[in-house]
Amino acid sequence: MTELKRHIAARIAATGPMTLAEYMATCLMHPELGYYATRDPFGAQGDFTTAPEISQMFGEVIGLCLAQTWLDQGQPASFVLAELGPGRGTLMADILRATKGVPGFLEAAAVHLVETSPALRDVQRRTLESHAITWHDTVADLPDAPLYLVANEFFDALPIRQFQRDGDGWRERMIALREGALSFGLGAPVAPPELTDRLADTSDGDIVETCAPGRAIAGEIGARIAARGGAALIVDYGGWRSLGDTFQAVRGHAPTDPLEAPGEADLTAHVDFEALARAASPAAHAQLIPQGTLLRHLGIEARAEALARNLDGPARENHLAAFRRLTDRGEMGTLFKVLALHPPTTAPPPGTEP
Repeated sequence: MTELKRHIAARIAATGPMTLAEYMATCLMHPELGYYATRDPFGAQGDFTTAPEISQMFGEVIGLCLAQTWLDQGQPASFVLAELGPGRGTLMADILRATKGVPGFLEAAAVHLVETSPALRDVQRRTLESHAITWHDTVADLPDAPLYLVANEFFDALPIRQFQRDGDGWRERMIALREGALSFGLGAPVAPPELTDRLADTSDGDIVETCAPGRAIAGEIGARIAARGGAALIVDYGGWRSLGDTFQAVRGHAPTDPLEAPGEADLTAHVDFEALARAASPAAHAQLIPQGTLLRHLGIEARAEALARNLDGPARENHLAAFRRLTDRGEMGTLFKVLALHPPTTAPPPGTEP
């Protein structure tokens, strides 16, 4: 039993079952024992690999999309270029390199990263050592300025709650102790206000997930973009409306029991993009599209061909495999979705059309 598992079990024994949100927050962000506080989880030696680590092309085309949006919105003289959950800093490094050729863009940009993990901040500092970076714990701490923001695989790690349909009401799925082991159970009947309209499209026994932190962050981003200008690209796996149990754990690039080793595995859930879009109002949003659609619209095929001309043998094959992984159906190209936020008075960012 991990030290964090003993801590969680003792807490449940003392105070009763905990919500899934409390469990996720403790597992991922406990200041001494939490998953993100104690490791660099990315890459082949970690537990999972994100799109920026697969190929530089992902960050390059995302960066050019943000730069073109800045041009389309009149080139604000100063703005915040922000990333939520920047991982190793790879995505931001690729964005900054790709946009060097856009006159005035980097001169107007102030780079801000929202990251709570001290371990990952150290990695980001090394990756971006040639750039001036400001770190924040929350989106609310970002400066009041036009905001051009990217969040890649950020919202999926925010703590969720799960509610199971029970007749004409709901019962919350909780983490409890059963014979000394962590297990799932159901709480007393509840009536969450955010699920009032979900009785119309669910059946008895269905599970719906909610993410209050995600809605709050989307609301903050949307308010800033609507008031000051800018855009946000939210890239993650999920769908337009939550339905079903999507809570999962990954360890060593393989699925694992999310209750087995708290603090030793990454915990995530599918993103409810409809909830984010609603919370982001009065900012407007483009139609939700697959990641592969966005990348192809932004010219990733031409970029892949240009890079391939300078490669041969295994390097060329690895490069083309990375391109397919990012864009193909059945790979990240359809599994991952993109939600773009923009001011209601401007067009959506380029590439975000269906």
